[in-house]
Amino acid sequence: MVEAVRPPVRGDRAIPPTDPDRKPLTTSAASAGAPFPLGARWDGAGTNFSVFSRAAERIELCLFDDAGAEERIELPRSTGDSWHGYVSGVGPGQRYGYRAHGRWDPSLGLRCNPAKLLLDPYARAIDGQIRWGGAIHGHIRGHPFRKQVADSAPDVPRSVVVDDTFDWGDDTRPRHPDADTVIYETHVKGISRRHPDVPASLQGTYAGLAHPAIVDHLRSLGVTSVELLPVHQFVHDGFLLDRGLRQYWGYNSIGFFAPHSEYAAGGTAGQQVDEFKSMIKALHAAGLEVILDVVYNHTGEGNHRGPTLSMRGLDNHAYYRVRPDSPRHYTDYTGTGNSLNMQEPYVLQLIMDSLRYWITEMHVDGFRFDLASALARESHTVERGSAFFDIIQQDPVIRSTKLIAEPWDVGDGGYQVGNFPAFWSEWNGRYRDDVRDLWRGEPDMLHDFGRRFTGSADLYADEGRTPAASINFITAHDGFTLLDLVSYDHKHNRANGDGNRDGESHNRSWNCGVEGPSHDPTVQELRRRQRRNLLTTLLLSQGVPMLLGGDEIGRTQQGNNNGYCQDSELSWYDWFAIDEEMLEFTRRLVAFRRAHPVFRRVRWFHDGPATGPGGHEVNGIEWCTVDGERMQDDDWHTEGAAAIAVYLSGQHLEDEQGGAVEDDSFYLTLNATADAVDFRLPDGLLGGRWQWVLDTAAPEPFVAQGGRLGEAGEVVSVAARSVVLARRVGPD
Repeated sequence: MVEAVRPPVRGDRAIPPTDPDRKPLTTSAASAGAPFPLGARWDGAGTNFSVFSRAAERIELCLFDDAGAEERIELPRSTGDSWHGYVSGVGPGQRYGYRAHGRWDPSLGLRCNPAKLLLDPYARAIDGQIRWGGAIHGHIRGHPFRKQVADSAPDVPRSVVVDDTFDWGDDTRPRHPDADTVIYETHVKGISRRHPDVPASLQGTYAGLAHPAIVDHLRSLGVTSVELLPVHQFVHDGFLLDRGLRQYWGYNSIGFFAPHSEYAAGGTAGQQVDEFKSMIKALHAAGLEVILDVVYNHTGEGNHRGPTLSMRGLDNHAYYRVRPDSPRHYTDYTGTGNSLNMQEPYVLQLIMDSLRYWITEMHVDGFRFDLASALARESHTVERGSAFFDIIQQDPVIRSTKLIAEPWDVGDGGYQVGNFPAFWSEWNGRYRDDVRDLWRGEPDMLHDFGRRFTGSADLYADEGRTPAASINFITAHDGFTLLDLVSYDHKHNRANGDGNRDGESHNRSWNCGVEGPSHDPTVQELRRRQRRNLLTTLLLSQGVPMLLGGDEIGRTQQGNNNGYCQDSELSWYDWFAIDEEMLEFTRRLVAFRRAHPVFRRVRWFHDGPATGPGGHEVNGIEWCTVDGERMQDDDWHTEGAAAIAVYLSGQHLEDEQGGAVEDDSFYLTLNATADAVDFRLPDGLLGGRWQWVLDTAAPEPFVAQGGRLGEAGEVVSVAARSVVLARRVGPD
């Protein structure tokens, strides 16, 4: 097999080779040290090393100098299941790893192999990437039960001792209330890699994201929170490197405490930690929260054919869920080859310690948990009363942050939207699907749309949850961009090298009549209008809106809906082709939401005089037919109906503390049909004089002050596939 060579990356360096025949150095020795805390902890004079392994019979600490020479020191003491030792004179920048001596018997799930250099699961920095070859595997390829005795040290990354001190100055967490939150999902590298105002040496790095050019863009957009795709140290899959591709999204973690070294401009021997902290400090100073997308459900060690890099070699049976009937194999709820063992207390401790570290030491503001259903599987089923949920609920540090679940995994019963505990928010996949279906012209969507627009009370109203439990989104990293959503009916993923078999085939997208780019002005205008419709729906819905980064500037992936391996211009933001019109529209829409609490209520619509979708009592809202009459039960299911209006009262609102808030009242008309529809403005109790605020079909969507007025009972034409929003300016 030809070894795949990793392309050079700024700030990274090759791992110096080691001589497998060289005798270990013995110049240093370790005193007993302490079993806790786990990891490598420098005290100014030396470093305490502690690592968990129930399977090991002894563990060697391996220290590497700058030339790659290795010194092995046996950890002298085990306390419980922690192996530990203290080494004087070892400090920040020291590269290290472990070798675990113990039983090798894959048939029993035991995979200790001292020929494999192992990363510390608690390493706070990691230097280098994998060089794929036979040596990184614990077994001989093609012979799964035969131990591979080749030394892996020349081919694997090393853990790094770090100095935790950092001048945070007057850093303050923004702590935006849930109801005021607008999330912006982005990628550390992608957002700045091609920005012309970011110095070339900083492009694609933590420092690049913290650059004023990027920060100013985010502030001008009006978002409150930046949600970063995974920044935990991750590995690049060998099969991708063989194709000339790389892992881009980062859902392949190998270090839950270490910021990914390839995103560092200033060095990888611990400098990435300070650079990450400086990024957080800069974003906080701009009033922006930072939410991390975290992957605790699996690791980059893969299935039984995967490499031995860390946990597999330390204690495979404890860290991973092995199949009871075949311990050589793994129980896989993630689609990645393995699942962490959430029944193991040390695994739960690892996750909790990692979360606390990112909060207390790195100052992050929240987490989005990838495939969170897998974390709640103690046995086979997803359990709301799982230990994972219990310990998070009881932890005051973690509970103080924003917690967002991706509420599904690939196992049986994994789709759990609406079923997470009360203190969690969730990515609402039902919102994405129903709103897409309405605007692409699926029939009989009014009933489901009404539920999603009002915060999905059918999913989240129980157990004291609020509309903020629903993280509403139209697009996210794992799918089409907004521009591609209205430009492609089919995925176009051939650049991924998998014959276009990867990625979701059913995208609820509509190409507006032409597949891919079009120079037809009619098609172009329809696509602009559809993007406005989707963003308007998102920003005016109850719940927390999440924007996919780059949608505001018209980013395209050319129909690729699975860019996980596209670390290229296909994924990076194109700052040279900004859709200025869409950017300005998004800015104004976000600002409009921020200015009007009627669109971001902190409580559900309850106990009102009217009837809403599903027969629920509502307050402050009236759904109306195109005739201006209150919706009746049958109206929600009228065959072919795709036009509806809603009255939103600005009276008797509350803030987060229960204080009274007043706002304007609005009348929103949505026409998802292919033809213009005549809407009759309401009269009676809902009647009044209405001033146009927004018309997505207009060349200038936001109407200037003093624009068009409508009277009670007046019939107005709403263009095909458009939204019109009017403000009540008087009772008559």
